[in-house]
Amino acid sequence: MTQAATAKTGEQFDTLFMTPMRAYGALNLETAEKLVATQFGIAESLSEATLAQARDWLSVQSAEDVQKTLEGQQQAMQSLGDRLKSDAETLLSLGQDYAQKTQKLAEQQFKALGSQ
Repeated sequence: MTQAATAKTGEQFDTLFMTPMRAYGALNLETAEKLVATQFGIAESLSEATLAQARDWLSVQSAEDVQKTLEGQQQAMQSLGDRLKSDAETLLSLGQDYAQKTQKLAEQQFKALGSQ
């Protein structure tokens, strides 16, 4: 009788606590990986643009080169602005996806609690 009660308690503990904790942990890790990848992408694109602009300015030798470099800088800023907009949309989507998945996990946990 004691072994059966212990086994049932262990099963309930796993169902009510451990399984949901593992699911939340997996969701948090998945979201963190996506967030870090997005942030590294942002940092890489900003670094590349900054270094390209620095190289362009180092090659300036005439007034015409200054004009070309300024035009290139405007194009680079437009490109970066587009990239940042896209990344912001990605981060927003990531947050919404996380919220939906968290809500679904919570609903599943409440259903599990109700069936116990």
